Amino acid sequence: MAHERAGQPAQDQDLINVDELLAAYHDRTPDPANPDQMVVFGTSGHRGSSLDTAFNDLHIAATTQAIVEYRRAQGTSGPLFIGKDTHALSLPAWTTAIEVLAANGVEICAEREDEYTPTPAVSRAIIRYNREHSAQADGIVVTPSHNPPRDGGFKYNPPNGGPADSDATAVIAARANELMADPSAIRRISYASAEINRYDYRTPYCQELATAIDLDAIKASGLVHGADPMGGASVQYWEHLAELGLPITVVNPAVDPTWRFMTLDTDGKIRMDCSSPDAMASLVGKRDAFSVSTGNDADADRHGIVTPDHGLMNPNAYLAVAISYLFSHRPGWAADAGIGKTLVSSSIIDKVAAKLGRRLVEVPVGFKWFVPGLTDGSIGFGGEESAGASFLARDGSTWTTDKDGILLALLASEIIAVTGKTPSQLYAELEAEFGRSYYARVDADASREQKARLGRLGADDVTVTELAGEQITAVLSHAPGNGAAIGGIKVTTPSAWFAARPSGTEDKYKIYAESLKGADHLAAVQSAARDLVDRALGA
Repeated sequence: MAHERAGQPAQDQDLINVDELLAAYHDRTPDPANPDQMVVFGTSGHRGSSLDTAFNDLHIAATTQAIVEYRRAQGTSGPLFIGKDTHALSLPAWTTAIEVLAANGVEICAEREDEYTPTPAVSRAIIRYNREHSAQADGIVVTPSHNPPRDGGFKYNPPNGGPADSDATAVIAARANELMADPSAIRRISYASAEINRYDYRTPYCQELATAIDLDAIKASGLVHGADPMGGASVQYWEHLAELGLPITVVNPAVDPTWRFMTLDTDGKIRMDCSSPDAMASLVGKRDAFSVSTGNDADADRHGIVTPDHGLMNPNAYLAVAISYLFSHRPGWAADAGIGKTLVSSSIIDKVAAKLGRRLVEVPVGFKWFVPGLTDGSIGFGGEESAGASFLARDGSTWTTDKDGILLALLASEIIAVTGKTPSQLYAELEAEFGRSYYARVDADASREQKARLGRLGADDVTVTELAGEQITAVLSHAPGNGAAIGGIKVTTPSAWFAARPSGTEDKYKIYAESLKGADHLAAVQSAARDLVDRALGA
């Protein structure tokens, strides 16, 4: 149930105490024997709050040392690109990491203290460097993405430029926890003594966008693009793109670690979720001022698309439109390049892929599953239902192998410039052709033990044969696109499906569901899904 102030401006009582948060980062020492204080890599790195002793100096020092040892074992000898977002804990964690990297003799490429770097800019820097050098580079992004202001996050990108896979993160997390128990093997020097190559992420990223987006069409269209960085790392990038002549208005250039300018998310928390109507309420309220308005989360790996005729688009709807448009307007892509989607994304995408005659690659949640295809060009587009996606450059080469919210936001303007229609108008045409999608995701609190139990669910745990009045056609515990474990289950019928899985970033579980029959049928599917999950969790 939504919080009573969801979608309303934050008030003083909603704001974090930044000084308290920063003091806790340095003053609190985690207990490596406490599961809640260990280093744990979810779908996007280690996240937590210093106030919970879950994201503190020792966590980051140990994790960085573990990354140093891992990259050395993998033969990664090039520079390490490190970037940070605007969360209060990002700068101190970035500083800790640099101190450890420098002590271990790693060549460091980093922005200045007063600069912010989106996740896709780090991915792009790694890819650019590794095309030209034999000694391969990798990277670290200090960000908890869209998480609330009290949180910090730390993720590793190997030389492919994308999120590290579970084989890598398992090794890194295990070693980090060993180092927390015995920090004597952590090498570290002062930040003042660290040798740092100050790296300009922004200029090449913004200039090279022309290789992936038709910027000339946008400039010639007469449209006005309202870009809201939502207080995150994209702020300096949108400002620079405007300086380069794109018709961009930066809606809110403010950076404030309390995010006091935000409207509250559905659960009453400040969260920079650009796919949430409540978190995006301010931008939606300005929708008539622009041809299209877009939002990005704190590290700009996600996108939110607002149109004057519709408001905030459902992420699935925009993914379907983006896929339909791109595979019709990218002649430089290979004829056999497939379409990547997570298995909790809308089945409308399946119908679009079938119409296009393109191979559908359905994978578990986590952008890491798209990295091989985006690297070798075997998939042209990879997208998640949570508003994260990337795609190939116009010539079919790799653009990024991590999610790129700036890229997807600019694509909305290209679509308008080329077709004369907004993405929401194009989606209405897809629904007229394929039927209306009723889609929802429901989150609920879950303990670490409950999340583990849910992640072990399999086909044998589903004993019923019908779901919301329809025969069950499949119960999946592994993704059909690559055979990888889902970490939960997906149950399908002829006109509906649901998937249940633990969150990889928060102490919650998620139930995704879709019906092509109507809202009442969706509610019935969700009810049946909750009953199954409750039984599995012993509720």
